[in-house]
Amino acid sequence: MSETLGDTAVPTCLWTSRAMVEALQGRPVGSLPAGVNGISIDTRTLRPGDAFFAIAGDRFDGHDFASAAVAAEAGLLVVSEAKLPALGGLTVPMIVVDDVLAALERLGRAARERSDATILAVTGSVGKTTTKAMLARALAPSGETHAAVASFNNHWGVPLTLARMPESARFGIFEIGMNHAGEIRALVDMVRPHIAMVTTIAPAHLGHFESLEAIAAAKAEIFEGLVPGGTAMLNRDNAQFEVLRAAAEACGVERILTFGEDEAADFRLLQVRLEGDGSHMRAAIGGDVVEAHIGAPGRHVVQNALAVLGAASIAGADIESAASALADVKAEKGRGARHRLAHSDGVFVLIDESYNANPTSVGAAVALLAATPVGPGGRRIAVLGDMLELGVHTGQLHRELAGPIIEAGIDRVYLAGSAMTALQEALDERIAVRHLDDAAAIAEALKREIAAGDVVMVKASLGLGFGPIVTALTDTFPAEGRAPGDATAEEPAATKGS
Repeated sequence: MSETLGDTAVPTCLWTSRAMVEALQGRPVGSLPAGVNGISIDTRTLRPGDAFFAIAGDRFDGHDFASAAVAAEAGLLVVSEAKLPALGGLTVPMIVVDDVLAALERLGRAARERSDATILAVTGSVGKTTTKAMLARALAPSGETHAAVASFNNHWGVPLTLARMPESARFGIFEIGMNHAGEIRALVDMVRPHIAMVTTIAPAHLGHFESLEAIAAAKAEIFEGLVPGGTAMLNRDNAQFEVLRAAAEACGVERILTFGEDEAADFRLLQVRLEGDGSHMRAAIGGDVVEAHIGAPGRHVVQNALAVLGAASIAGADIESAASALADVKAEKGRGARHRLAHSDGVFVLIDESYNANPTSVGAAVALLAATPVGPGGRRIAVLGDMLELGVHTGQLHRELAGPIIEAGIDRVYLAGSAMTALQEALDERIAVRHLDDAAAIAEALKREIAAGDVVMVKASLGLGFGPIVTALTDTFPAEGRAPGDATAEEPAATKGS
């Protein structure tokens, strides 16, 4: 095949082919298009004209889907030199590189280098994805805003999000996750944020760390990537606040601002009114009192919204517009999304918290269940699966869920997973409990036993696979006002976050 570059720039393209080849440090094969408007690593969501990066992951090798990418009308493929002989039958233009993931990282760094956007990075044990989504809503009225989709917060999600950032963006929002120490350091070195936020520190992934202080130290790696003069944002109410502040100072961060209910917080929550499907808040932001209605329910969401308004203020966004935009925030699939489902005798409410779980997020989900009104004769039902990666603390942390569940007045609990036997024992018949084999067994039981007026909340670590419980119920019971069998829009699948 001849090796040429498209020389004619496309005015609206994300990347010209020439710029891509240079950033990727690759070589062109075939006649490349002038440019591409999208970057994809998944042929299921690839749009015609996108550049498809054939990343080799833990379970799949993108090179095995090269033909599918061609069928989906990819504009060009980015493939590794070692895999090129096996792709000899394809005639689509390609950029050949040493390692596809490493090349994607180089493209991400190039995107960051060319950008004049204000960059915000969010990490924390709980609330990263929700906070990222709210930031995107809040900043959008003040300028072009680019943010990660789903939970693209790991070693491939972060460079992919960077590579997709338009040069014209005014704000870039990045979610930074980790399971082990050292992971955030590598990611934030690519992102180089102007504002680095830690939502909170909680016992997530405690099995990989000796203590909460060790988790805080790993999250504090985000401060290492702050640009000179950047701002660290910390949760003043969190028990690890002093650990995080000391870590930020050790990184040379001079501007450390805080959010919370503490009187010393720079961005302070003054008043909260929790409502059925949302919340109302008053907060002191930059010397002004700001009121906002938040479209998603839960006190934990209000705390994240406070951080969002603080970050918007630092970023120079219009605060009134940011506050107004929070009314459009909706709980996402797996993170509090609500379904009102038709039953033969009326309606019941399903709260989908199935994406992941740790002690703090389960406590928040139980509080959300407790605050949700039931219908006539209805019950509050918690459906819980194991919280994973808690190591030697597993038994204790599962037992400790009994207190919040009893205090919340939960009527019935369905459990699955070996660790949840500790919670079953701790509840000690004070609440009706069923421990079943797995998610499928729970789904079948719920389909038989659920009643009109009930409110059901589903929560477990991702490895338990509780998402299908939600699917089983929404497939069995139509949405309120919808006839059985009517199709609903399919939502994109999330990726594993941490």
